[in-house]
Amino acid sequence: MTTPVLIACAHGTRNPEGQAAIRRVLAEIEALRPGLEVLEAYVDVQEPELSGVVAGLPEGTPAVVVPLLLSTGYHVKVDIPKAIKGRPEVVAARPLGPDPRLAELLATHLHSAGLEENDGVLLAAAGSSLPDGSVDSEEQARQLAELLPNPVRVAYGASAEPNVPDGVAALRKELAADKTGEGRVIVSSYLLATGYFHDQLAKAGADVVTAPLLPSPVLAEIALERYDAVIAAVS
Repeated sequence: MTTPVLIACAHGTRNPEGQAAIRRVLAEIEALRPGLEVLEAYVDVQEPELSGVVAGLPEGTPAVVVPLLLSTGYHVKVDIPKAIKGRPEVVAARPLGPDPRLAELLATHLHSAGLEENDGVLLAAAGSSLPDGSVDSEEQARQLAELLPNPVRVAYGASAEPNVPDGVAALRKELAADKTGEGRVIVSSYLLATGYFHDQLAKAGADVVTAPLLPSPVLAEIALERYDAVIAAVS
């Protein structure tokens, strides 16, 4: 059997640091699995566009699209299936999140940012117009909450409620009602890399904003597991 191509499909960003972070994930995937053909693709903003990458595969070439995305939102449910329609040998894996390893990474970033016991944590996800995206983000928040003594809430950059500024305000009010009333609001960036959404977090009124998930080798490891799971399912 021909080893399927891995198409790593990210959202896309105009931010050069964000672009470099995603390309580093692709390089880490290649380093973890020497000989595996890894192609980059995007659903928005950047080229090459996923549909073009799929169309450029020789007929009959098996491939797995691994979404370098954190939840089952519009891109996973609509854009990716549309791009691979008519190519039965090309299948899609599930996104990177939710995953317990991402919860551990988020917790590490929070501790690096100086998280204290009386602080509140607001997990800031990109957001999706589809309910599945919010369900995934809430599950990721639940996994993070299992690792921390702090309250963990969720908010979104776009397309879902509450938005991040409202989430910050609500959590601050919740903390003020506590006996001490001294806790800070720390936004936990549940975003892959720097870019528009991450830049907006600094304007939301929180006391601290953590770094995005990348760089970290964990994302490449999860991406390969998603790829392997699809191959095992269709074999």
